[in-house]
Amino acid sequence: MIRVSQAEFEQAVSEALAGIPAQFAPYLENVVIEVRRRPDRQLQKQYDVPPDLLGLYVGQPLQEKGPASGPAPLPDRILIFKDNLCDMCDSPEELIEEIRITILHEVGHHFGLDEDRLEELGYG
Repeated sequence: MIRVSQAEFEQAVSEALAGIPAQFAPYLENVVIEVRRRPDRQLQKQYDVPPDLLGLYVGQPLQEKGPASGPAPLPDRILIFKDNLCDMCDSPEELIEEIRITILHEVGHHFGLDEDRLEELGYG
Protein backbone atom coordinates (compact mmCIF):
# COMPACT_ATOMS: atom_id res chain seq x y z
CA MET A 1 0.00 0.00 0.00
CA ILE A 2 1.21 3.46 -0.86
CA ARG A 3 -0.08 6.89 0.08
CA VAL A 4 0.02 9.87 -2.29
CA SER A 5 -1.78 13.17 -2.27
CA GLN A 6 -4.72 13.83 -4.54
CA ALA A 7 -2.58 16.28 -6.52
CA GLU A 8 0.22 13.73 -6.98
CA PHE A 9 -2.25 11.09 -8.11
CA GLU A 10 -3.98 13.43 -10.55
CA GLN A 11 -0.57 14.44 -11.94
CA ALA A 12 0.23 10.76 -12.59
CA VAL A 13 -3.14 10.36 -14.35
CA SER A 14 -2.39 13.42 -16.50
CA GLU A 15 1.02 12.04 -17.40
CA ALA A 16 -0.50 8.69 -18.36
CA LEU A 17 -3.00 10.48 -20.62
CA ALA A 18 -0.21 12.54 -22.16
CA GLY A 19 1.52 9.28 -23.09
CA ILE A 20 -1.32 8.24 -25.38
CA PRO A 21 -0.20 8.60 -29.02
CA ALA A 22 -1.22 11.91 -30.60
CA GLN A 23 -3.24 10.28 -33.38
CA PHE A 24 -5.73 9.00 -30.76
CA ALA A 25 -6.16 12.35 -28.98
CA PRO A 26 -9.00 13.65 -31.19
CA TYR A 27 -11.05 10.58 -30.25
CA LEU A 28 -10.67 11.37 -26.56
CA GLU A 29 -11.72 15.02 -26.66
CA ASN A 30 -15.24 14.24 -25.44
CA VAL A 31 -14.16 11.80 -22.73
CA VAL A 32 -14.18 13.08 -19.17
CA ILE A 33 -11.58 11.60 -16.82
CA GLU A 34 -12.65 11.48 -13.17
CA VAL A 35 -10.57 10.43 -10.19
CA ARG A 36 -12.61 8.99 -7.35
CA ARG A 37 -11.57 7.32 -4.12
CA ARG A 38 -13.47 4.05 -4.71
CA PRO A 39 -16.61 2.94 -6.53
CA ASP A 40 -19.57 3.85 -4.33
CA ARG A 41 -22.43 1.41 -3.71
CA GLN A 42 -24.63 3.02 -6.35
CA LEU A 43 -21.93 2.67 -9.01
CA GLN A 44 -21.23 -0.92 -7.95
CA LYS A 45 -24.89 -1.81 -8.29
CA GLN A 46 -25.55 0.16 -11.49
CA TYR A 47 -22.59 -1.34 -13.39
CA ASP A 48 -22.26 -4.61 -11.45
CA VAL A 49 -18.64 -3.93 -10.49
CA PRO A 50 -16.65 -4.96 -7.41
CA PRO A 51 -15.59 -2.51 -4.70
CA ASP A 52 -11.89 -3.03 -5.53
CA LEU A 53 -12.24 -1.98 -9.17
CA LEU A 54 -9.32 0.08 -10.53
CA GLY A 55 -11.07 1.88 -13.38
CA LEU A 56 -14.33 1.99 -15.31
CA TYR A 57 -15.33 3.18 -18.76
CA VAL A 58 -18.86 4.57 -18.85
CA GLY A 59 -20.13 5.36 -22.31
CA GLN A 60 -20.70 4.09 -25.78
CA PRO A 61 -17.62 2.72 -27.58
CA LEU A 62 -16.64 4.65 -30.71
CA GLN A 63 -17.47 1.75 -33.03
CA GLU A 64 -21.09 1.87 -31.83
CA LYS A 65 -21.51 5.59 -32.35
CA GLY A 66 -23.05 7.00 -35.47
CA PRO A 67 -26.22 8.50 -36.90
CA ALA A 68 -28.33 5.46 -36.04
CA SER A 69 -27.32 5.55 -32.37
CA GLY A 70 -28.55 9.11 -31.90
CA PRO A 71 -26.88 11.74 -29.75
CA ALA A 72 -25.21 10.65 -26.53
CA PRO A 73 -26.99 12.14 -23.51
CA LEU A 74 -23.77 12.71 -21.57
CA PRO A 75 -20.07 12.63 -22.42
CA ASP A 76 -18.28 9.32 -22.04
CA ARG A 77 -16.35 9.01 -18.78
CA ILE A 78 -13.36 7.13 -17.52
CA LEU A 79 -13.37 6.71 -13.75
CA ILE A 80 -10.06 5.99 -12.01
CA PHE A 81 -10.21 4.75 -8.40
CA LYS A 82 -7.31 6.22 -6.43
CA ASP A 83 -7.59 4.29 -3.17
CA ASN A 84 -7.87 0.92 -4.92
CA LEU A 85 -4.81 1.62 -7.05
CA CYS A 86 -2.83 2.87 -4.03
CA ASP A 87 -3.86 -0.20 -2.00
CA MET A 88 -2.33 -2.59 -4.53
CA CYS A 89 1.00 -0.77 -4.99
CA ASP A 90 4.14 -0.73 -2.86
CA SER A 91 6.12 2.03 -4.55
CA PRO A 92 5.56 5.25 -6.50
CA GLU A 93 6.96 3.59 -9.63
CA GLU A 94 4.53 0.69 -9.34
CA LEU A 95 1.63 3.10 -8.81
CA ILE A 96 2.56 5.13 -11.90
CA GLU A 97 2.72 1.94 -13.98
CA GLU A 98 -0.63 0.69 -12.68
CA ILE A 99 -2.25 4.06 -13.39
CA ARG A 100 -0.85 3.92 -16.93
CA ILE A 101 -2.16 0.39 -17.48
CA THR A 102 -5.57 1.28 -16.03
CA ILE A 103 -5.89 4.39 -18.21
CA LEU A 104 -4.92 2.44 -21.34
CA HIS A 105 -7.33 -0.35 -20.38
CA GLU A 106 -10.27 2.04 -20.07
CA VAL A 107 -9.29 3.97 -23.21
CA GLY A 108 -9.24 0.58 -24.94
CA HIS A 109 -12.88 0.08 -23.95
CA HIS A 110 -13.66 3.50 -25.45
CA PHE A 111 -12.17 2.21 -28.71
CA GLY A 112 -14.33 -0.92 -28.47
CA LEU A 113 -11.77 -3.45 -27.24
CA ASP A 114 -13.12 -6.22 -25.01
CA GLU A 115 -11.43 -7.75 -21.96
CA ASP A 116 -9.87 -10.61 -23.94
CA ARG A 117 -8.23 -8.28 -26.47
CA LEU A 118 -7.02 -5.94 -23.72
CA GLU A 119 -5.47 -8.94 -21.97
CA GLU A 120 -3.71 -9.96 -25.20
CA LEU A 121 -2.28 -6.42 -25.46
CA GLY A 122 -1.03 -6.52 -21.86
CA TYR A 123 -3.64 -4.15 -20.43
CA GLY A 124 -5.79 -6.76 -18.67
